[in-house]
Amino acid sequence: MSLARRLASQSSIIFAARIFGAGFIFVAQALIARFWGAGILGEFLLVVASVNLVSVVMPLGYHTVGTYFAAEYRARGQRQQMVAFLLRSYGFVLLSFAGLVVVGPAVLEILGQGQGAIALHFAPFALLTLGTAIVYVNSAALIGLKRPFAGFFADTLLRPMIVLGAFLVALGTGVADAGFTQMLWIIGVGYVLVSLVQFSFVLRSVPQIASSAEYETPQARRWWRFALPWVVISLATDFFFDIDLLLLSHQLSREDLAIFGVCTRMFSLASFGVAAVYAVTMPDMFESEAKADRTTFNRKVGEANAVASLVAILLFVGTVVGAPLALMLFGPEFAAGAAPLAILCLSLVVRSAAGPASVVLSIHDRPWASLPAIALGLLTLFGANLVLVPAYGLVGASLSAVLAISLWSLALWLIALHTAHLDVSIMQWFRSRRAVVAAE
Repeated sequence: MSLARRLASQSSIIFAARIFGAGFIFVAQALIARFWGAGILGEFLLVVASVNLVSVVMPLGYHTVGTYFAAEYRARGQRQQMVAFLLRSYGFVLLSFAGLVVVGPAVLEILGQGQGAIALHFAPFALLTLGTAIVYVNSAALIGLKRPFAGFFADTLLRPMIVLGAFLVALGTGVADAGFTQMLWIIGVGYVLVSLVQFSFVLRSVPQIASSAEYETPQARRWWRFALPWVVISLATDFFFDIDLLLLSHQLSREDLAIFGVCTRMFSLASFGVAAVYAVTMPDMFESEAKADRTTFNRKVGEANAVASLVAILLFVGTVVGAPLALMLFGPEFAAGAAPLAILCLSLVVRSAAGPASVVLSIHDRPWASLPAIALGLLTLFGANLVLVPAYGLVGASLSAVLAISLWSLALWLIALHTAHLDVSIMQWFRSRRAVVAAE
């Protein structure tokens, strides 16, 4: 089976699981809006956004490069390095969790959020951050070890099932505030248990890596050189809309924030279809680079971009057609999110066509080179929100996000082209096709 077909096959399975899981999330969020009101839904989305942002910092960036190093150590038979890397990753999570428990409430008081949703539900919030951070480390390692299904399904399938189940149990309390608290407790405890089950897959997978006969000094300096910039890259890319929601919490009402939050979650689902393509091919890309096989590396990047771009176009069309009906499930007021969601999905095409520049820069030992483009994107988001949101509301928020994502995607492509001398855009696929035709 060709790489392109395998990408389409495996990423389709992963995306199908994501769709199935998203169904649970959408039903849960729709029921929250219907039974507890858009205000409670807005608070829930803010809690989830805060959990995501805190959790991604807890491993200190090691999970963001876990896939890269897991694939490298598997290809080179360096089990000792893999074990050392994982021990540090999980150790940082536990130390960060301890710090969060000790100083978290005081920090919230200093920030003026002592009576906010996070402070009022701090214990389940902390548990959920712990489970989420462990899943991040687990997933990165499993994807690099060519176990993408075990890597993705905890977050894409099990977490949504826990959220919906928790809401249905909490709904029996009959009081919105008490039910919301109970729901967060169930989600927090449940996801910690899921993270431990997924961790058992990591324990079974690592011994399958060949072990070198001689002792190898842990490559701590190399890990830090990659991890530190990648924690910023991950925050700005994977959790772009969590940052955006926190910024918009001071500009939009709780009801509008809930509408935009639902739109961003639907967009994140669509963007996952693109991310799944790259997640499936990344171990093969890393292997090709580790073996200095530049021809195969370029071909794999080009094929991944072609599949991702096609997926992005199909997702955009599907979103335009299906979003109005899906949003109506949350209530008639959520119909206002149809146009903003369609605008958001336009950025998928730009991002797919530009290619995985951040990953390629890290492969070529230039992880810090991505930061200027990301800074440009975040500054653009902040400035555009100030200008467009007061004038255009939800549509202005979507336009700001699309502008920021498009600018940093193009900037990353240019940086990769001029620093690593690699064109990671979809043009690589056209070049590969022309080369095949010429050879025939």
